[in-house]
Amino acid sequence: MSQLQEYYQKEVIPKLIETFGYKNPMQVPRLKKIVLNMGLGEAIHNIKLLDSAVEELKIISGQHPVITRAKKSIAAFKLRENMPIGCMVTLRRKRMYDFFNKLVNIALPRVRDFRGVSGKALDRHGNYTLGISEQIIFPEINYDKIDKIKGLNITIVTTAKTDAEGKELLRLMGMPFRN
Repeated sequence: MSQLQEYYQKEVIPKLIETFGYKNPMQVPRLKKIVLNMGLGEAIHNIKLLDSAVEELKIISGQHPVITRAKKSIAAFKLRENMPIGCMVTLRRKRMYDFFNKLVNIALPRVRDFRGVSGKALDRHGNYTLGISEQIIFPEINYDKIDKIKGLNITIVTTAKTDAEGKELLRLMGMPFRN
């Protein structure tokens, strides 16, 4: 069991039961999965960009990403159906907790002028989406070997029913929300 998962079991669950008055520990919200997505519109013209994005996402997540393809043709963007336009990876269980720990404690503090993440990026079901504009905040990425700075979206899916529950869960697990 990872350290964060152990912390969740021993510290976060009792605090959430106390705050929201759950009758059963199984009602307490928990992390379900974390989805990392890199959308690369420039991959239409330069396919090598997609290969480097796959490698970088593989290094960041510790899991091989899936190449995402266009669902529709869009003539204005010179995009054909089924063309590769990005990559994504879904993390669950131990890898999810390890990545969340790395994101909160190592990567986010490396962001320039970091004051915390927005508390408004929750959908109405307690899931949180975070956009990162530079992949170089992760320590595994070798700055000399990247060809282009790429951004990525991180979606943290929880079992929370409301935004308040999801935000409190993430706050207790260490997500640095802006005041």
